[in-house]
Amino acid sequence: MDLNEIKNRLAKLNNKGGGGSSDFKNNFWRPPVGEKSVVRIVPYTHNKDFPFSELYFYFGIGKPRMIALSNFSESDPILEFATQLKKSGDSENMELAKKLYPKLRVFAPVVVRGEEDKGVRFYEFGKMVYQELLGVMADEDYGDITDIQKGRDVTVEVIPAAETGKMFNTTTIRVKPNQTPLVKDATKAEELLENQKNLVSLFKKYTFEEMKDELQGYLKPAEEDGGKETEVKAAPSKTKKTIDNKLDELFD
Repeated sequence: MDLNEIKNRLAKLNNKGGGGSSDFKNNFWRPPVGEKSVVRIVPYTHNKDFPFSELYFYFGIGKPRMIALSNFSESDPILEFATQLKKSGDSENMELAKKLYPKLRVFAPVVVRGEEDKGVRFYEFGKMVYQELLGVMADEDYGDITDIQKGRDVTVEVIPAAETGKMFNTTTIRVKPNQTPLVKDATKAEELLENQKNLVSLFKKYTFEEMKDELQGYLKPAEEDGGKETEVKAAPSKTKKTIDNKLDELFD
C-alpha cells in the first residue's frame, strides 16, 4: 500500500477549489491584515523562466470561485456568453458582461520568513501588486530578486480599510535592498525548489456543461422574485428571449 498516494488522493478530494479547501493553508499563503510580513519569491519549478502565474477566475457565479476554461485554451461558456452580450451594444447587456468576465489573479511561489519549515506556498495578489513587482524586477539595479543566492526579500503589509478610509484593504510591498540567500543550507534550498505543487492542479476544473449550469443558475432570479426568468436583449434580433433560449442558441 502506497501511503503517499492515499494522502494525495485525500488532498484532491478535500480541495474544493476556490479557497475553501481544508488543505488551503498548506498550499497558499495569505498575508495577515494589519501586520508586516517578509517573504522570498522563489523560482517556480513548473515554469523556471518566469515565477508568476496569471490565471483568470469567475467569482460568485454559482461557486465562490471557478477557474476559467480559457486558462486551458478551451471553450468557456461564461466567457463566450459575456462576449456575446458585449457585442450586442445594449447598455444593460454590456453592464452584465462586465460582471461576467473573468478576473485576473496572479500567484507567486514564496517562502515566508520565520515559516521556512512550511515550504513553498503560493501568494495570490491583484494587478497593482503585480505591476509593482514587475517594475522592480525590470530594474537592472535590483537584478533577479528570486535568485536563491543573491535575491532579495519582500516586505508585504496589508493596511486595514478602516485606517485608509477606502472600501478595501490596501496591500503595499517593499523589496529589501540587501541581497541574501534563500536559506544557508544548499540541500534545504534544493528541497524548497523541488517540492512545489503545480498551481493549476490546486483548483477544481469544471466542465463546460457544469459551468453552463452555474451560469444559468446565476442569471435566473431567486424564487422569491416569483420565478420569472430574466430577459436579456439579444443581438442582432430585436426580440427579447429568455436566458435559457439564448444559451441554447449560443452553445447548442
